[in-house]
Amino acid sequence: MGQKVNPIGFRLGVSRDWRSRWYASPQELPAFLHSDLEIRAYVKKKLQFAAVAKIVIERAWNSIRVTIHTARPGIVIGRKGAEIEKMTEEISKMAQGKQIKIDIQEIKTPEMDAQLVAENVALQIERRIAYRRAMKKAVQTAMDFGAEGIRLRCSGRLNGAEISRSEWYREGKVPLHTLRTAIDYGFAEANTVYGKIGVKCWICKKEEAPSEAPIAATPPPPPPPPTEPVEA
Repeated sequence: MGQKVNPIGFRLGVSRDWRSRWYASPQELPAFLHSDLEIRAYVKKKLQFAAVAKIVIERAWNSIRVTIHTARPGIVIGRKGAEIEKMTEEISKMAQGKQIKIDIQEIKTPEMDAQLVAENVALQIERRIAYRRAMKKAVQTAMDFGAEGIRLRCSGRLNGAEISRSEWYREGKVPLHTLRTAIDYGFAEANTVYGKIGVKCWICKKEEAPSEAPIAATPPPPPPPPTEPVEA
């Protein structure tokens, strides 16, 4: 099962969190879900060259917080915050005038982000760079930056072949069935003259050690002994 299902959805509630965080009644659920899809499509199209890895949407009563995880925060913010202001106005129109707050989270190591790695390989394939060369370079770079393991897979009419096929490279360990393991997953498509080529990426990251040792529970102190009355 772990080989087929999306690794991020498979780990929701165990080691991964949702990217849409809000509560809604059954009547409001379709409208909120459609609004989230519309906001994500707009942001991805607007920032297609800004290396956006994921978009997290949080809703309150009359406000929406959009957190954009990107490797190029300068492009997202724009000169003196001009791009942020434009996006805030557009998203507010989509959300029927609700208050919008956009946060930017910088990705320090894009070489370790599965979505950005997949998009980078797809971009190189579109530029007619050999797919094997692009895959090997991405795998080696991720391992050099400290990944426990990485797996890359390209599917489609590779090199313009008549029959589509899949090729993959793997290095290190990528345990897809172990839910507590931090597995990052990304998918991208390369549009070529022969059709679409799909690129999938799985990256196993090292588990971070806890910053502080857990405090052992200490039993409560025993109650004081009862005192006897002193006779005069």
